[in-house]
Amino acid sequence: MTTFTPHRSAIRRPTSRRSVAAVPVVAASVLALLLGPAAPGTAADRVGVAAPGDRTVVGDGHVDLGPRFDRGRWAVEIRDDTADPATWRAPDDVVLQVGDAARITVPDDRAFAFLGEPGARVWLLPQVQREGVLWPGWNSQDPEVAATVDREVTWQLTGVRGPGDFVLFLNGSFGTPTVLFDGRKPLPQETGIELNSHVHGNWAFTRPGTYLLDVRMTAEDKDGTHYEDSSTLRFSVGPQDPRRAFAPPPSAGPADGSAALLRWGAGGALAVVAAVVTPLVRRRLRDRSRRQEGTRT
Repeated sequence: MTTFTPHRSAIRRPTSRRSVAAVPVVAASVLALLLGPAAPGTAADRVGVAAPGDRTVVGDGHVDLGPRFDRGRWAVEIRDDTADPATWRAPDDVVLQVGDAARITVPDDRAFAFLGEPGARVWLLPQVQREGVLWPGWNSQDPEVAATVDREVTWQLTGVRGPGDFVLFLNGSFGTPTVLFDGRKPLPQETGIELNSHVHGNWAFTRPGTYLLDVRMTAEDKDGTHYEDSSTLRFSVGPQDPRRAFAPPPSAGPADGSAALLRWGAGGALAVVAAVVTPLVRRRLRDRSRRQEGTRT
């Protein structure tokens, strides 16, 4: 298990809540044993597009979340740089695997108390690339996006489902963390992605299992046209089979079906009781009425 040790090198802090600057990829490490960053892909690279339903698990190497124009339609997708050529994929077709190689322990540093108690285990996808660990970032470098959007893209976290907590943060000046998203706080939360920029941060998960992060990206062009799309990121954390994360979430899976079955069963039982009791009640009322008529006669 790796001990979480914040590196004391500088990284530029976002200038505002809605503006996260293009942080240099050679920025500070947040783990003591991280390797230097590999050069990410650029907008000029040849990039493919995966067919819908072409599912894949990515557990190592570089990926980015970002918007692109798909035949004129604004879409939030994942650029998979582990493929050759780099490939844009629908988030529903991708599981981002956070294996035990990403497990660290929370340092005894009050600045990182948002990760948990000192010594607690956390699974962390780091801001700077580490061998054998997934390196996810986000970008606004799609050529058509860069040529169309005015100023920046707004990125929102709108929902978090999982067995533990999720936090996304940057390692700022002198190692001081800046939290961008915290799934324990009211949603939605938002940050900005400056146009034609590429950023990396630290993605932290406190327990193993499947996490579903609902995200939305919006922007406007120079004419005021609004663009918006929502999607769900799927993370498999810990030693489970990562393909389990492709299964529908409990709120839309067997649990709902079971609840519906229970509701049907309860309703069916009431219907059966009503079908049996109602004729009996009617018969007794009819007999009572006949007796009363006989008494009056």
